[in-house]
Amino acid sequence: MHIPDGFINAPTSLAAGAVAAGGVGVSLRRAAQTLQERQAPLAGLVAAYIFAVQMLNFPVAAGTSGHLLGGVLAAVLVGPWAGCICVAVVLVVQSLFADGGLTALGLNITNMAVVGVFGGWAVFRLLRRVLPATRPSVVASAGIAAGISVVLAASAFVVEYALGGTGGVPVGTVLAAMVGVHTLIGIGEGIITALTVGVVLGVRPDLVYGASDLQAPLVLRSQPGPVPGR
Repeated sequence: MHIPDGFINAPTSLAAGAVAAGGVGVSLRRAAQTLQERQAPLAGLVAAYIFAVQMLNFPVAAGTSGHLLGGVLAAVLVGPWAGCICVAVVLVVQSLFADGGLTALGLNITNMAVVGVFGGWAVFRLLRRVLPATRPSVVASAGIAAGISVVLAASAFVVEYALGGTGGVPVGTVLAAMVGVHTLIGIGEGIITALTVGVVLGVRPDLVYGASDLQAPLVLRSQPGPVPGR
């Protein structure tokens, strides 16, 4: 999924860089408005967790391997705006260690931090609307959305390759390979995301942005008296 230097031509890379800068810029402004104080430390932990887990590869097929992208995981835990920033920060650090090219940084941020996060978040919110408002539904929605987000990010790469790819491989071949392999990778992504969200929900459900609607409202009583409904 990490695009190396020179795989996509300069004009397409620059265009993706503009999209990435715009997406991260808007996310910074919106995160400052929506991120709750108690969730700020969690955002840093999410970024560190994604960076660490991306080091662990799992076999897929024909000698290929995959790793967690983390876009939906970040969005569900701290919200899509902060989630986009978390993934972008991870990609910037990784590019310094040659995991994805510096000139391709805009491409990688567009695919994984913008398309992956916001596309996956849209799927998550859609599933939350049609499924019951329960914790298991949050976990299932997060897992399914995470798997789909991987395919969305891979599809974004195919579009970029069609616009400015330098590899000489037919677009149809690239599409079949990317979608096929990343569908399998998405299964692993979904399982890891669902397990992680489930653990956090079990320990600190108040920190899960995507399950904020499940929190019972706090009722303050100024004087003793019978509890309504009892």
